[in-house]
Amino acid sequence: MTTEPRSSLEVERKYDVDADTPVPDWAALPGVATVGEPEPRELDARYLDTPDGRLAEALTALRRRTGGPDEGWHIKRSTPEGKLETQWPLDDGGSDDALEVPGPVLEALAEISDPPFEVVARIRNSRTAYALRDADGGLIAEFVDDRVTAVDERTGRSSSWREWEIELGPAAPPRATDIAELFATADELVQSAGGRPAASESKLARALGL
Repeated sequence: MTTEPRSSLEVERKYDVDADTPVPDWAALPGVATVGEPEPRELDARYLDTPDGRLAEALTALRRRTGGPDEGWHIKRSTPEGKLETQWPLDDGGSDDALEVPGPVLEALAEISDPPFEVVARIRNSRTAYALRDADGGLIAEFVDDRVTAVDERTGRSSSWREWEIELGPAAPPRATDIAELFATADELVQSAGGRPAASESKLARALGL
């Protein structure tokens, strides 16, 4: 496994929507000139934690996900600015059964907890992604339409839902006031379509009934 991970700060907005809620015209967002073609992605993630939930207590999530452009091992930490994600690539060809946490990932978690880690949830997601670009082709944000099926591995409880996310991209406006305007417009578009702010801050929280 490559020991040098990639890190990024996710700044996003999440919404709960019904199965038949129509997708808004995201070209109405400030600065968005074009909406890309839909890109389907099939994602399958296993989330791990210690038996006593130490990662959750530290507002940290550990997952191994296959599918999509960023498949791999991910650590997500909640911060006031957004979710800080650190990612390592898969080193086993993407086998679903390879759930032993790699050494570099364990090292990154050592300040929070030592092993053992066990699977607490499995989340499958049929995602459709759209690139929202400015007039120069820069990625202002990515919109994803997610149809999720989850299993709480601790209890066997299954659940399914549909949600939307808008995550800022490299060409997002630099000023906080402009970002606030973009998200406020997104809120209005979602509300007009029949959606609402997400009740859970993450798919994992919803899968575990939190």
